[in-house]
Amino acid sequence: MDRREVSRRLALPQRWLGLIEHHILEKKLLCDGQKILVAVSGGLDSMVLLRVLSELTSLHRWKLTVAHFNHQIRGRAANADERLVRETAQSLKIPFVAGRGNVRVAARRDGVSLEMAGRKLRHEFFAATARRNRIPTIALAHHADDQVELFFLRLLRGTGGQGISGMKWANPSPADRAIRLVRPLLDQPKSALRKIARAAEIPFSEDATNAQVEIERNRIRHVLIPALKKFSPAITETVPRLMELAGAEAEAIGDLAERWLASKRRAGFTKLPVAVQRRVIQLQLHALKETPTFDLVESLRLKAGVRIAIANDRVVARDAAGIVRAIQIEEKTFNPLHTEVLLKEASGREQIEVFYLHWKIEARAGAEFTPRPNVECFDADRVGTRIWLRHWNAGDRFQPIGAASSRKLQDLFTNAKVPRSERHQRIVATTSKGELFWVEGLRIAEPFKLRTSTVRRLKWQWRRD
Repeated sequence: MDRREVSRRLALPQRWLGLIEHHILEKKLLCDGQKILVAVSGGLDSMVLLRVLSELTSLHRWKLTVAHFNHQIRGRAANADERLVRETAQSLKIPFVAGRGNVRVAARRDGVSLEMAGRKLRHEFFAATARRNRIPTIALAHHADDQVELFFLRLLRGTGGQGISGMKWANPSPADRAIRLVRPLLDQPKSALRKIARAAEIPFSEDATNAQVEIERNRIRHVLIPALKKFSPAITETVPRLMELAGAEAEAIGDLAERWLASKRRAGFTKLPVAVQRRVIQLQLHALKETPTFDLVESLRLKAGVRIAIANDRVVARDAAGIVRAIQIEEKTFNPLHTEVLLKEASGREQIEVFYLHWKIEARAGAEFTPRPNVECFDADRVGTRIWLRHWNAGDRFQPIGAASSRKLQDLFTNAKVPRSERHQRIVATTSKGELFWVEGLRIAEPFKLRTSTVRRLKWQWRRD
C-alpha cells in the first residue's frame, strides 16, 4: 500500500506518529515483517503503544500479538482491564493472549515487594508467550516520565552509574536473554501520550493504585517530582539527559572490564582505574550469582586474600590477580579446648593446633605503639600473669578498643563478616577472671590497651598455618 494512501487512513497525528516511526527505524528497534508481542496492561501508555504499532503495521508488515497479564490484585477492576484489552485487540483484529498470576502469594514466598513480585511474574509470562509463538521481540510502553521516576527511585535506594542510566531503548528480557525488549515511546512524556489518547479517542483504564502515596514510586511521582519542579521546571528534560550520559559512561566502563576479564594477559588489577576495578568485581559476582552490594564490592576491591562471608557456608575472596572466587566451607565441630598460659617469664611461646603465639613482656612506659599485622600490645599489669587461650563460646562478650561498652562476640563476628563455620576456630584470650582481652581477627579490648600510666607492656605476636 502506498505511504500517502496509508497516511490518509491513520487516526493518530501524522507528525507525532512519524516521530515514533523515526525512532523505531533509527534505533533499529523493529524490522519490517517481523513478529512483535505487544505488552498491554489496559492503561494509557500501553493502549497508545498498541494503537501506534497497529497503525504503522500497514507500512511495515509487522505481525502483532497482544499479551495481557492479570496480577489478580485489584479484583473486578483487574478483570475489567483484561476485558478492555481483549476487546480492543479483537477490534483491531490482532491475536490476544492473557495470563494470570497471584502476585501477593509470590511476594510472600520470595520475600519481596508486590511491585517486584509482579514484575517478575509479568516478564516470565511475556517471555514464555514469546517463546511459544516464536516471537523475538516484546514491545513495552515505558515513557520519559517512567525514566525520571526510575532515576529517583534508584537514587534514593543507592545505585551506581549503571542504575542511574535507567532503561534502554532495547535490551534483553530479564526472563530470557534470547528475547529482546523494545521501548518505542521512551522519549515521550506522559502528557503527550494523554493528549494523543484524547485526540484519537483511545480507550484506557485508570489504575486506582497509582494514586496511593504509600507506594514508594507513587510518592516520587506525586510528591517528590512536583516539589522539585518548583525549583527546576526542566527536571523532566535534564534528568533523562543525565541518565543518557551516565549510561554511556557505564557502558564504556563495562566494556573495559569485560575486555580485561577476557584477556589472557591481564594488566595488574590494582593498576586499573577504580571504576573499572569495581565493574570487574561486579561482573564476577554476577557470574557467581551473588548480589554485588557496594560494601561487598569495596571489601573485595581493597583487600586481596581476605575471605568475606556471604552465607553461613559460603565465602568469597579476591586473589592478587583480581579474580573473585566463591568457597564452600564445611561446618567444623566445636573444640572446647582451654590452655593455661603463665606470663611469669620475660617471654614464651604457645601452640594450639595450627595457631602459634609468641609473647614478650617489656618494661616500657607510655601508650605509644604502631600496630602491625598480627602484632598487638597490652598493658601487662592489667592482663595479669595467668591467662587462658580457648575458642569462642556462646555468650562471650567483648569490648573492642574505642567502644563504649561490650557487645556479644557473635554480633561482632557477624558485623566483621566472619563465616559461621570459622567462628569456633578463632582463638580468644581471657584473664584469670574470665575477661576477654583479645580475639583473633579483631582489635584488642578497650580496658587492656596501653595508657600513659602503663609501665609494662605485653607484646603479642601470632600466626596461623
